[in-house]
Amino acid sequence: MNILITGASKGLGFELVQKFANDKANNIVAIARNIGQLKILKEICINKFQNNIHIYSIDFLSENLGNEISEVLEKHSYHFDVIINNAGILINKAFADCSVEDIFSIYKTNVFAPIELIKKIVPLLDKEQLSHIVNVGSMGGFQGSVKFSGLSIYSSSKAALANLTECLAEEYKDERIKFNCLALGSVQTEMLNNAFPGFEAQVSAAEMASYIYSFAIQRPLYINGKVLPVSNSTP
Repeated sequence: MNILITGASKGLGFELVQKFANDKANNIVAIARNIGQLKILKEICINKFQNNIHIYSIDFLSENLGNEISEVLEKHSYHFDVIINNAGILINKAFADCSVEDIFSIYKTNVFAPIELIKKIVPLLDKEQLSHIVNVGSMGGFQGSVKFSGLSIYSSSKAALANLTECLAEEYKDERIKFNCLALGSVQTEMLNNAFPGFEAQVSAAEMASYIYSFAIQRPLYINGKVLPVSNSTP
């Protein structure tokens, strides 16, 4: 399979790449801002799995984001079977204290960047083959879930991503492109620590990566347009 994963330099994305790399037949494009961490990930995949993944440093806050994504896709003109929009940022700050810059950073990374990637990659997909686009959401953006002070902008951005997933599934329902959003609860990552300092989750990044991996590769794919809660606890 051909797989593209964003936010691959740490946490959940770092573990996800390794889950896919475990199958040497998988061709993986890993995107993140931190090229140093991506190089470490590449070495792990080569040494542990003999899988020479492709790594690209892209800052999702870049003014040239669309062009940078296009440059990567031009180097990999094949069909992608799985695309996982995992990159995200969280700023833990009271609503009244959030600056315009804070809000823009969160929304550009968590919403606009996935939109840009999807717009660029969908026209390149082979319509005769199945593609699964998985958006990594949050229970913070899941309607009816418990909400927390300081996370209003982050949670609302994940709600936007969830709604986008439902809309795109409808728009592309007659094509072989499936869209789903996994609304994750507490996972032991740096982002969780930013949101809830000192809290220890019941689920590790590696454990959640295993679940997302299995969900992303399911064949045949009957689930489409769903926002699925994946949570032991919130937080």
